[in-house]
Amino acid sequence: MAIRTLIWGENVHEQVNKTVADIYPEGMHNQIASLLAPDKNLSVRTTTLQEPEHGLTEKTLEETDVLLWWGHRAHRDVADEIVERVAKHVWQGMGLIVLHSGHFSKIFKMLMGSPCALNWREAGERERIWVVNPGHPIAKGLPAYFELENEEMYGEPFSVPEPLETVFVSWFQGGEVFRSGLTYRRGAGNVFYFRPGHETYPTYHDETVGLVLRNAVNWAYNPLRFADITKAPNVPVEKALEPITARGGSLHESGEEGLR
Repeated sequence: MAIRTLIWGENVHEQVNKTVADIYPEGMHNQIASLLAPDKNLSVRTTTLQEPEHGLTEKTLEETDVLLWWGHRAHRDVADEIVERVAKHVWQGMGLIVLHSGHFSKIFKMLMGSPCALNWREAGERERIWVVNPGHPIAKGLPAYFELENEEMYGEPFSVPEPLETVFVSWFQGGEVFRSGLTYRRGAGNVFYFRPGHETYPTYHDETVGLVLRNAVNWAYNPLRFADITKAPNVPVEKALEPITARGGSLHESGEEGLR
């Protein structure tokens, strides 16, 4: 069965910036989709911020195994209820791949529980991306390193939680370094942050970047996606497995839910 993959694009820079429009005339989201196309195990769709419910309806997310997220200029325009909806599906087992400036998106900051801040410089400098975990599935088929001739610099410190795994570390022409490929698990959902992808450079025309993204989708897919675990902690347990003697009073009436 194909991995149902959805690419969410902010689709703002392409509409207002000629440089971006010239590099991505069909939109960044559609160019990312073209990088995934060689993997016939993926069924790829796209949607954008401008769609009703930002293109992330309950039905759409139920039919999505892995979601790729690119955003930058309009993080604040993403409705909080949509962010909570996406987070719920990640907890249930939907994979999430957050790209470049998506580090500052509401969904990534919610799942990380941290500022997700960093240092940056937009100078079109060379980025050398080192594969520091060559045995990881996301690094399958990659050389020891690959280079992007023009990229925006991101520099440490990167205020995210300690990752499960660090797959890539970047060096920039100006001397900075950055953890560019990080994995996390939130509930049943696999999360991958991949740094490259500034809108004014042709990063999503790079074949090696495409290989990384295809590998990442296959890694993020969880075939054992299950029911809504987010409600589990608020279910009262009226009958214990072993005999107990109740002590003290109770603040809750029998059968009340969602109060803790």
